Amino acid sequence: MVAQSVPQLSGPPQQMDSLPAKPLPKWNVDDVRKMRAYPDQPPVIPHSIEGYQLSVNTNRCLSCHKREFTEGSGAPMISVTHYITREGQMLADVSPRRYFCTACHVPQAESNPLVGNTFRDMSDMGVKLMGEEH
Repeated sequence: MVAQSVPQLSGPPQQMDSLPAKPLPKWNVDDVRKMRAYPDQPPVIPHSIEGYQLSVNTNRCLSCHKREFTEGSGAPMISVTHYITREGQMLADVSPRRYFCTACHVPQAESNPLVGNTFRDMSDMGVKLMGEEH
């Protein structure tokens, strides 16, 4: 009796077919820094990271982007915010909470968006900067 009064949550059972996966899109690897879509957006990765090791013991990103290596590599330095703990204490090395770069920073690929987007930048909506004529 109880089973009849409780509606099914999953709908009719579906057959477990194996479908071919769509091919992965090609990464943008032009090494050109991209414009950010909104303030405080983490920068996207403009180069290939295929084969990069990112583990508790190794972070290949830091071999170019850490402050002391940027002059030799020509890579942009990671933000000073990555050296600050949650409590606001400045560290000599990257904070453990900022160590896994791909938690926020992602490579870009040419692909269609999964969902529609109506985002408009403030400059596209006629918002003027302070000091500009009205």
